[in-house]
Amino acid sequence: MDIAISSDSNEKKIYQDSTHELVSKIAYLIGVPKRIFENIHEPPEQEVFAQMDNEKSTRIIRHLSIIRTSIQRNYRTINRKMKTEYLSILSMPEYVPAESMRYLESEGIYFVKKSSTKLFQHIIELNRIISNRINNCKPFFPLWLNWKYIQDLFIMPDGFSETGTKNAATLYYQHKQDYPYQMYMNWNPSNEGNILYNDKKFVTLLYRWHGDTFTEYNRVSDVSTYVKGSIQEFIGDSTQAVIVVDCENSDPYKLCATLKGLDYRNTAKISRILLFDDIHTASAWRILDNFTKISVEHILTERVKQNKSLVDIKLTARACQEHYQNHVDSFIIVSSDSDYWGLISSLPEARFLVMVEREKCSHAMKQALAESGIFYCYIDDFYSGNADGIKMSALFKEMYRYLDHSIHLNVNDMFAEALRITRLTMTEAEKRQFYDKYIRPMHLVIDSEGNVSIELKR
Repeated sequence: MDIAISSDSNEKKIYQDSTHELVSKIAYLIGVPKRIFENIHEPPEQEVFAQMDNEKSTRIIRHLSIIRTSIQRNYRTINRKMKTEYLSILSMPEYVPAESMRYLESEGIYFVKKSSTKLFQHIIELNRIISNRINNCKPFFPLWLNWKYIQDLFIMPDGFSETGTKNAATLYYQHKQDYPYQMYMNWNPSNEGNILYNDKKFVTLLYRWHGDTFTEYNRVSDVSTYVKGSIQEFIGDSTQAVIVVDCENSDPYKLCATLKGLDYRNTAKISRILLFDDIHTASAWRILDNFTKISVEHILTERVKQNKSLVDIKLTARACQEHYQNHVDSFIIVSSDSDYWGLISSLPEARFLVMVEREKCSHAMKQALAESGIFYCYIDDFYSGNADGIKMSALFKEMYRYLDHSIHLNVNDMFAEALRITRLTMTEAEKRQFYDKYIRPMHLVIDSEGNVSIELKR
């Protein structure tokens, strides 16, 4: 699905329920004033400002951007004073922020060189430093976002030449009102409104500028407040609730995003999460415990036949036990399979809320839920950007497991065997020196086809 950019009157409707994390980071890096972040009516978030301002690499880019924008904004005046009054850019704090200059100096960064006597030379040096350092900010952006598109925002076209710097200054001066908060960045200014309005609008435009289309909108938007409110109301009206998960027919990453999207204060009545799992489902279910404050119980089922799972039967039996023995009156079922309908019909006095995946749940099942007055929602719609943690943890867990099964090497045994076969005699001191110099620095070498070998330092 592609989201069309429309008039300002429809903008809030089109970009509703979006997040503001990405635009806040971009706003910080291009130098948007702190007071904008402090204004609750503006998109950039003060919390993100504090996070970014705590990092040296991002602070440096911010202050470089502030100085570059200040020069662009006052290019004609500064250029005239340098030519007619022979003033140095260092002596114009009214045009170039002294605070940013002092900060860069404290970090050992100087863009004013003795050989630079013209204004465009200062901009070229700023461009060079920004180009060399912008990649230091890459870890602060998610892996799913095309970093090259972000990087381009900070690279002035033809920015190492006099012509390029003057063209950029002219373009900025002519369209200053179209730049976000009038801060310079590399884009073709047009009447798009505030391009940092929210994450959904920003990435839509960002990808479009590069001839690309962004489609993963659940990474930059959250489920509607109506859905969240309905879930919280369901939990609030319960005496005790549990979440019942059919792991075969659910996505662990989407569920993690859903749980993170709910205010923990409103989930206090959820006593536990019951995961009905079998050996064929994703390993990520085994680390869900680390990403929620709700108690998680793993119920592993066996298979009588290889192609026949007992998850549905055990799920129904355990839910009945929870209802009659533990007095659980409310169940949140996470599954896109229709087999849980037997559970719902078996407990007429219990309350149910169902979470499904949009493409996996049949129309007939959704219609049956609606006709029975059972509220259901799509876990696909919850903001998924906060599920990156469980994805990375699951990935690393499996890679470590693979390494443990593939590599069994003890370097002490290797060294002792090499000494035995070569019949070399070394003192203990010589062994320690050899070990520290040649064995300890050993490293992996990966070829173009992904084959791994271990190489000793020679």
